Amino acid sequence: MEEKIKELTLLLMYLTSWKENDLPGEMRRSWKGYSFEVLNEFTEKDLIRGSVKSKSVYLTEDGIKEAQVLLRKYLGNVEDGS
Repeated sequence: MEEKIKELTLLLMYLTSWKENDLPGEMRRSWKGYSFEVLNEFTEKDLIRGSVKSKSVYLTEDGIKEAQVLLRKYLGNVEDGS
């Protein structure tokens, strides 16, 4: 169950993320209103980046790719609106 919670957290972060023009590459920004334990694990895996003081984080290209895999896993072949 814990692994599914992590997967769904990353998926929610992706689905609620937004693109900002000043970000390099394909990184997207998301609010970090999730478990700090999970967010710390995502940071260690370089799926997200951000300051401890900030209220938002950046999904890295690897984080986006992983979230897109999870999107297909949980929701099938849907458009994500990115």
